[in-house]
This record gives sequence, C-alpha cells and structure tokens, in this order.
Amino acid sequence: MTDQCRFIGSRLITRRRFLVTTGSSALAGYLLLNRPAWAADVDVARAGNFGQLDATAEEGIDLYLENQDLLVGGRIGRAITINGSIPGPVIRMTEGRDALIRVHNRLHEATSIHWHGILLPFDMDGVPGISFAGIPAGETFTYRFPVRQNGTYWYHSHSGFQEQRGHYGQLIIEPAQTDPVDYDVEYTVVLSDWTFEDPHSVFRNLKTIEGYYNFQRPTLANIDDQMRATGMSLGEVIDKRLAWQGMRMDPTDIADVTGATYTFLMNGKAADENPIFLAQPGQKVRLRIVNASAQTFYDVRIPGLPMTMVQADGQNIKPVETDEFRIAVAETYDVVVTLPDDQAYTLFAETMDRSGYARGTLAPRDGMAAAIPERRRRPMLTMADMGMMMNGGMQGMEGMSRGEHESMQMPKDRQAEGGLPTENLISRVKHGPDGHGPASITMAQTAYRRLDYPGAGLGDDGWRVLTYSQLRARERPPLRRPPTREFYLHLTGNMHQFIWGFDGKKWSESDMIRFQYGERLRINMINDTMMSHPIHLHGMWMDLYAGGNLDTNPRKHTVNVQPAELLTVDITADAPGQWAFHCHLLYHMEAGMFRTVAVVRSLQGGSIDADA
Repeated sequence: MTDQCRFIGSRLITRRRFLVTTGSSALAGYLLLNRPAWAADVDVARAGNFGQLDATAEEGIDLYLENQDLLVGGRIGRAITINGSIPGPVIRMTEGRDALIRVHNRLHEATSIHWHGILLPFDMDGVPGISFAGIPAGETFTYRFPVRQNGTYWYHSHSGFQEQRGHYGQLIIEPAQTDPVDYDVEYTVVLSDWTFEDPHSVFRNLKTIEGYYNFQRPTLANIDDQMRATGMSLGEVIDKRLAWQGMRMDPTDIADVTGATYTFLMNGKAADENPIFLAQPGQKVRLRIVNASAQTFYDVRIPGLPMTMVQADGQNIKPVETDEFRIAVAETYDVVVTLPDDQAYTLFAETMDRSGYARGTLAPRDGMAAAIPERRRRPMLTMADMGMMMNGGMQGMEGMSRGEHESMQMPKDRQAEGGLPTENLISRVKHGPDGHGPASITMAQTAYRRLDYPGAGLGDDGWRVLTYSQLRARERPPLRRPPTREFYLHLTGNMHQFIWGFDGKKWSESDMIRFQYGERLRINMINDTMMSHPIHLHGMWMDLYAGGNLDTNPRKHTVNVQPAELLTVDITADAPGQWAFHCHLLYHMEAGMFRTVAVVRSLQGGSIDADA
C-alpha cells in the first residue's frame, strides 16, 4: 500500500495548467506505451491468447511474469503478462487435492499473486506487507496449499497497480463430488479494463483534478438532451442542476475512470475483436464470468436469451432466471444459457456509466455475429439513488447543530451471548454524530437496505434484473450459527481530494480490525459516499444478509455496498493470521480504503500464533 496524497500541495491547479506542465512527461510515456502497430519492429502477440493449467496435478505448474508488448485492441501496449498473455492462463484445481504453483518473477520490481476468494493459510494469501514479503525481482516463490472448496474464482496481483496492467486470470476449482450444475459446455469470460496510460498517471490525475475522466457532465450544450430524456422543463432542469451544484456533487459521477482512457476487454479482446463462444442449438452453456477490472462495473446481458444464475462468488445458489445483472469489480457469477437455434447471440457487457462496452458472441459456428445492442443513455443519479430522500431528504453533516447530531444516534456496537437476530433485521438506521474526520464529507441522513435495488441506470427497460435479494444458498453452509458480536463500519470518502477510507481514516492512519478466533461476528457496513464500493475480505467467507435466514442467505467473498446502503455480513473467524479487508476498486484501495484484519486469541490479548 502507498499513500500518495500530496502531488501539488495546497496549490490550486486548473486542467489547462496541469496539461501544460505535464505535457513533456506525458508525451514520453505516450510514445513508450502507445506505439501504433505499424511501429513494431517484430511481430507482436495479441492479448487474449491464454492457455489452461492444472495446479493440482502432481508436478504443479509454473507461472512466468514478464513485461511484454502486446496488441490490445489493435494498439501496442506495455503489459504485465502471465505466461505470455493477458489474462493469464486459466488455472484449474480439484477440490480435496493440494495446489502447487511456482511463480517466477521476471519483472524489474517485486510482485505477488493473491488467490481471490480462496480459503488457505494466511502466508499463502499473497498480500505484501500483510501475509508475506512479496516476490522480489528475479526470484521464484512457491505457493502450496490444500484446496478446500470448489467453484469459479480468480487471481491477481496485490502489488501496486500491476493488476491494471494485466496481472490477473481466472481460477476454476472442480468439485470433489458431482457438480449440481447441469451443462454441456463451459467458457471462461474475464471482463477487465485497460488503459494505455501509466496507472500511476491515472491515479495522479484522480488526485489532482476532480472528475478528470468524466466527460459526461451536464453542460449548456446538452441541456436540451436532458430536457428530452427526463421530460422536465428548462426551469426544472436548471433548478435540479443548481441543487446538485449547491451540494458540490455531480449526478453523472458514476465512475472515477471511464471510456475516456479505458479500453474495455472480454478475455483480453476489445469489442471489435469479438471473442467467439461456440455451442450447438439445444446445448446448455455455462459461462463463468469474472469481473477482473481495476475500476469498472459491468451490466451483462444476452439480448434474446434468458440467463439462469447458478453460482455467485464460487458458491452454488438456487437457480434464478434473469435477463441482466450488474457485476461489481471482483465478483464472479456463473450463468447457464441454452442456445435455442442456429443463430448468433451477443454477450454484451455495458459499463455502468455507459462510456463503453465489452462484447463477445455465442454462436454455433466461427465467423458469425449478432447485432450489437444500442448503447443506453448514461444514467444520472437522483436523490433516491443517493439515498438522500429518506426521512426528510438530504442532510450534510457539516450543517447540523449539536442537538440534531444527538437526535440521530445510530445503534451501538453490541454483544449477545445467546446470539443476535438472523432474520428480519432492521431496515434502516439514522446517521450518528460526525466522527469520521476530513476523509468523509456529505452523507445521507439515513442508511437503509437496498437489497432490491438493481443500481443506477437499471430496472427501467422492462427486463428482469438480478438483485442481492434474489440470491439464496443452494444448501445451508456448514457450521453457520447466529453471531454474538456486531459493530458498524462506515465506508467514507472525500471525492474532491480523492481520499477513501473506513470510518474516515485511510489505511495509513488506521488500527487493525480485530476478530477473536472462533467467534461468529457481524459487520454492519454503511456507505456514506455517493459511489458503490465492492468490499472484499480475505481468508474468510462473508455470509450476506439478503433477506433470508441461516439456511438460505448466500456466501460471498465480495459484496457491493451501494450509496447510502446498510449492508450486513456475518463472519466466522476461523482463519488465524492477518488478512486484508478493502474496497476492490484499485484506485480507492490505493487511496486508503483498506484495513488489516487480525484474527487474535482474545480481544484483550495479542495475536494468535497462526502456526499453532
């Protein structure tokens, strides 16, 4: 983790001045990272040509990490490849066996691989500074761990911005017993985002100029478009814009990094490269979909074909038929579709902010293609999307009096020897006093459950859209019981300075979160920001309260917390050691939305010996 917060000090800088003063270095980086294909002296491999390896084979596998020129969407970019490609090879394992993976670092910097969603000893988790020292340049590190689960997962670097440069791949674990999912053919679908900019420059831009990559803001030139799209009068549109301006917020601020710099990829290929997934009419096709992006949420659909969701984050769920779903960064979903006829169908992954898309084709023969759906209008946040219309509307904490603060106390953290309730949990909480520091600005007065809300820009097309409220575990997970301790954790941010954290503190300012070994505890997460955050806990499952009960609530390794949302997860602290807990938006994590979780012998004592 780094804390890069002081690039220009307190000096105000305009976009024009920034572009002028950084032009020379940007040009040098551009020439290095963005050479056209005709400038190559030798043939350059294309991204997306990845293979498949079995890490539970007796001899194990070898992964080679290198800096390499690749054609990404028809342009040459400098990538971090794993065995010569992005994504890296699909790594397969079999439940009940031991995985053996030798990682050879041929980069000029240290690296790491984190096995996302995998239960393993903490020193195999692959987070530098938390669970191991990292893999130095020129050295080899051997991962060895028992495989205790099955399903669809993924792997990626946890070192700096390497993940943005292509350091990721899919991981598939075959079940030891018969797979309950019925399918004829299966395909890997890895969604990601790519920039030809240096990721450090992207981060610096976000820190320096608010909304640097947002070119969809309301302007005088598009005021007519907004009137037609919303049916509002000129006066109503102006009033709405003035209201957002008065709050120093932007209703089009859906994504920090957009198609202004990103090329959106499916299996390493841009939309016009159209990866093909072959199946014959009548066959059941399992699509194992991973969002390996640094920052991009995707809305996934196959126009004309319903999808049956069968797995979420590697865990089998009761099948749910849907037409579209939003996949947050780091989530995985498995869907089964049946090709009904001798035609092609488009697998369409549209970015949440509508600034671009990734696309592939499901078809019976090579060379076929279906129509690309018309791009939908980019959504604009409403007060309801922001959670600002509950119990009296928008309320910024800075303008509240002491009496108002005292009247809005949140429930306190608590313990209950007999166990806390597990069904019909409270639907909303009022925000308490502002103790969240400068890294938290302007929050909703009330946080509430949004399990039925599909997200901004979804639900108005007449299509069925998957929500968390529809997810139910196929079978009750073992050893699940009521929690006996709970606490509240605020997701906080200052978008103007691009500072993100938990409870108003960046990682560099925070203390460890302590779990007691063996306990069952509950975290009530409250999103005080206007952006969604995919939160990932390493080493342990999060049992998501989705409106069900102990038998049916799903297990996830990553949960998306929407603006002004109260979202609850229960955790069994059964993994000794130190673990990462963070937002999986790469630039949010780097800007401070990261904590270390220590599983300790007692909440009053020291750390437990992980080898004991």
